Amino acid sequence: MSPDRSISIANRHPRLKVPRKEVERVIKLLDGSAAKFLGGCPAGELSIVFLTDDALAQLHADFLNDPTPTDVITFEGDATMGVAGEVCVSADRAATYARRRHRDFTNELTLYLVHGWLHLAGYDDLEPAKKRRMRAAEGRALRLLARAGALPLFVLRK
Repeated sequence: MSPDRSISIANRHPRLKVPRKEVERVIKLLDGSAAKFLGGCPAGELSIVFLTDDALAQLHADFLNDPTPTDVITFEGDATMGVAGEVCVSADRAATYARRRHRDFTNELTLYLVHGWLHLAGYDDLEPAKKRRMRAAEGRALRLLARAGALPLFVLRK
């Protein structure tokens, strides 16, 4: 993937502080390591949207006919239109999961970004073998970001 990818970041969560430059760095580092991840996310504009649980559950209902809350929804783009896709993540889900599992919120929300990027790269997690492959790729990607000191510092205000 070209390092000149256009990245659109929308924060639709009223209490989330999104470090946009740091999120862009995550994507650029993943793009730069695309060969390690099935060739990476397709060329074109990548849209990232941070949402509440309710907003992502509504997308889940509208597009996947499942009204339950979820962590990440990825929409494939149209290469002929110069669009790689869109990654929609729930900051609320990340906060809840991090709290329950005694994990760091920033790491959890970054995992959701990585997960969405990997979906666009061609990874799937619906079957056990494919899910194991995706989890391994997530681990490699998070280690790559950690070694580069590139984990964004997200803040979710109370």
